[in-house]
Amino acid sequence: MSETKELTYADVQSHSGKKDLYVVVHDKVYDATKFVDEHPGGEEVLLDVGGQDATEPFEDVGHSDEAREILESLLVGDLKRVPGDPAPSAEAAPAASTSTASKSESAGMGVGIYALVLVGGIAAFGAYKYLQMNSESSK
Repeated sequence: MSETKELTYADVQSHSGKKDLYVVVHDKVYDATKFVDEHPGGEEVLLDVGGQDATEPFEDVGHSDEAREILESLLVGDLKRVPGDPAPSAEAAPAASTSTASKSESAGMGVGIYALVLVGGIAAFGAYKYLQMNSESSK
């Protein structure tokens, strides 16, 4: 495989039109030109972030694994940051690490709900037995 190409932010900014469109996601540069017309969200979505860092909008949408594979196929190279470039997006961690955290959080929530239902069932059964015993003793 050939050596990875390094592009500056100025290089990326010069590719911001529909017929020549680069985007940056997690400090990697992608050529989205061929994908503009195929993008499920419409071409405007890509044109709005063309020639700039699209990490935050890309992650905010919650793209599928298939979308991430398509993105990888569009890779041109790495972004070489130089003084004066805009700061990287606030969340520089790829979604893989955040999805792992959200999966474990949702698993914890599932166990909590299960425990709550179990305790509620035991309490209801206890109340039923108590009322049944009281109604028998009052007869």
